[in-house]
Amino acid sequence: MKKHPLRKLKKLRPKKISASVDSPVYVGDIDTTNLAKPTISKILYDAAEIVECVLTAADLATFKPDPNKKLWLNVHGVHDVDLIKQIGAIFKLHPLVIEDILNTEQRPKIDEFDDYIFLETRNFYYDRTTMSATSEQISLVLGHNFLLTFQERATGAFEPIRERLRASRAQIRELSVDYLAYCVLDSIVDRYFNVLEDVGEDSEELENLLLTKPSINELHSIHQLKHVSIELRRAVWPLREVLNSLIRNEKGFFKPATMPYLRDVYDHTVNFIESLESIRDTLSSMMDIYMASMSQRVNLELRALTVVTMLFMPATLITGIFGMNFDDMPWLKHKDGFYWALGLMFSIATIMLLIFWRRQWVSRSVFSTDDSNK
Repeated sequence: MKKHPLRKLKKLRPKKISASVDSPVYVGDIDTTNLAKPTISKILYDAAEIVECVLTAADLATFKPDPNKKLWLNVHGVHDVDLIKQIGAIFKLHPLVIEDILNTEQRPKIDEFDDYIFLETRNFYYDRTTMSATSEQISLVLGHNFLLTFQERATGAFEPIRERLRASRAQIRELSVDYLAYCVLDSIVDRYFNVLEDVGEDSEELENLLLTKPSINELHSIHQLKHVSIELRRAVWPLREVLNSLIRNEKGFFKPATMPYLRDVYDHTVNFIESLESIRDTLSSMMDIYMASMSQRVNLELRALTVVTMLFMPATLITGIFGMNFDDMPWLKHKDGFYWALGLMFSIATIMLLIFWRRQWVSRSVFSTDDSNK
């Protein structure tokens, strides 16, 4: 899974490049040194019954799909190249499809073949404590009576779908396997909305802080939310095109009964994009608010320094005049001259302070600019 807190943009080229499609390699950010073997969950179902089990690599050696049952094979972990190739051989997947499954840095896309459709999508998880998002690539292979899903890790994202399959008389068991594929896509899009809702709430809290007590911490948080929104945008815009291609697909992988649901997911992605753009605009305006707040704070500090400087200027002038080396100067040798000079300095400073006060150059906020950071 990939984490996106204040990080650089992804490189355009993958970290590893296969020598050929016949020798694919795993491409991803997960350290596979001490990582456990991938797990394979198999669900065989129809309207009458459902059978669940966990397969091993040894089970795959003798595995044969039942043409009379609907099959959902979910693989948690795509770092085992041999296992992915073994599954690809069972379902006669194209070598380029296997290579794309192993490369977890793909953008959402769709590839159509004679016997199946291959989809690349991305699922997101948001942590409000750190204001950062993690994502995982999810690959789907939809055939006429089977669905293969490949996840980078076991996250439990599809557990609600399994619960629906376990329920008797469920619509998901009565319809064909393309409806199951719709449920997976719908689950991914719903999670996008969950992430967007959390990002929206965090942005509202940040906006309130910016208007009351702006600090550098809020600026960092805004940058983090902007990076999360960028990652969401990169995932959703291609997904919208993928769903549009599925709706226009004429090979019959999605039945007419499933098409209304698929169009509904497409509409959700369009609504999501509109909401995402609104939040992106809000984050941009928050940057402007922060810069304006910092500029206002600097102006107040400069005004305070200017007022203090101007208040001491008369005293400096009077001190300089009486400090000149002339023998004959008024009040220089007067017994009360020193007190008259102090009184003159204080009087002029008081008059200037009153003028500044009337012009609202002097207020409590001018001399308490540090309150915003307390």
